[in-house]
Amino acid sequence: MEIKNNKKVIRAWAMYDWANSAYNLVITSTIFPAYFTAITTTKEHGDKVTFFGNSFVNTALSNYALAVAYLVIVLISPFLSSIADHRGNKKIYMQLFTWLGAIACCGLYYFKLETLEWGVICFALAAVGYAGGFVFYNSYLPEIATLDKQDSVSAKGFSYGYVGSVLLQLVCLVFVLKPEWFGITDASFPPRLSFLLVGLWWIIFAQIPFYVLPKGSPNFNPLEQSKVPNGFVELQKVWAQVKQMELLKKFLFSFFFYSMGVQTIMLVAASFGKKVLNLPTSSLIITVLIIQLVAIVGANLMSRLSKVYGNIKVLIGVVVIWVFICIGAYFVDSTMMFYVLAAIVGLVMGGIQSLSRSTYSKYIPEQTADTASFFSFYDVTEKLSIVAGLVTFAYVEELTGNMRNSTLALISFFVVGLIFLLFLRKAEFKNVAAKSALIFK
Repeated sequence: MEIKNNKKVIRAWAMYDWANSAYNLVITSTIFPAYFTAITTTKEHGDKVTFFGNSFVNTALSNYALAVAYLVIVLISPFLSSIADHRGNKKIYMQLFTWLGAIACCGLYYFKLETLEWGVICFALAAVGYAGGFVFYNSYLPEIATLDKQDSVSAKGFSYGYVGSVLLQLVCLVFVLKPEWFGITDASFPPRLSFLLVGLWWIIFAQIPFYVLPKGSPNFNPLEQSKVPNGFVELQKVWAQVKQMELLKKFLFSFFFYSMGVQTIMLVAASFGKKVLNLPTSSLIITVLIIQLVAIVGANLMSRLSKVYGNIKVLIGVVVIWVFICIGAYFVDSTMMFYVLAAIVGLVMGGIQSLSRSTYSKYIPEQTADTASFFSFYDVTEKLSIVAGLVTFAYVEELTGNMRNSTLALISFFVVGLIFLLFLRKAEFKNVAAKSALIFK
């Protein structure tokens, strides 16, 4: 079966985003952060918690846990993706990470203050499963879509994710806000039930892409070497190619810095609203629902704008907007201002994620069989940026005692990313001029 631009394959691929985005919304963005902050803030100890004998600010601990999870992915994904490309079995790794993440989410059902260590470990393992699965999910993009379709297909994936996650979020919202409808008297039960539902949703809907997507394109000779050495050889080969690709290198540098800001804001938004503005859980959920719904529009809008103005020009404009979002976050002091800021975040969040993925995909050599290995560099760059962003955010909060100051630190990341985008734009212009000169010579 021809898989490129095949509607059935593309829909199945997008359904993986539908499946796992419920984790991203409920666990990292809404119910878990609110629940975690609520149960770890006590009259006796304030916002300080003890984790394996060490004292942390509660929100800093959750950010450090996420940072460790993403660091694990940074360390293992290049190795696994190179083996996956070499053996042609990347779907197996995608399945393994999915099961890990889904089971960890189910494990959060047992998370209470007295089981803090268990909860934080499950929280971190769920992040490993989510991020690890995405490495292999992203690598399918150049295999299932031709160059001219990758922007729209990438946007479709994010759109499916936003819709699917919102649907499950609404179900969880009913339990969290109206527990009396179901005779629930334990206040911790609705959020813990939500975590369980996320794990089940994730693994059930993931079966659709697992059934339809190809297992991967093998890129090896079984008679050459053993599996493990070939994994390293493949990774070294791709890295040697990346070093020779000027545009790809410049994009990765830019992506690293602006992703520090984007990913950190997305991961800490709910904790910020809860801790700085003291917003109730219902307001936080409404906020993130606004972000998700507007993000669908944003992802598709950016895809259309890229056809008119080009990917890099649109990314430059979006990064500038993110700078003003950080400034606004520092001064926000009311629920309405927070909602407005959330709507703006939603508009540019989906767009910058979708367009970044498709832009990188376009810089990959079209005939390469090493898509998972190439995308491991993209994902490693993103995960390293998350580690750096979260650690910086948590450290500034612990140092100054105010999360608002942490938002100012993110501005510098966006500015550096913007500078690299401008360099990339200049390099692209030179490449086009050089090709034109050759044609008309």
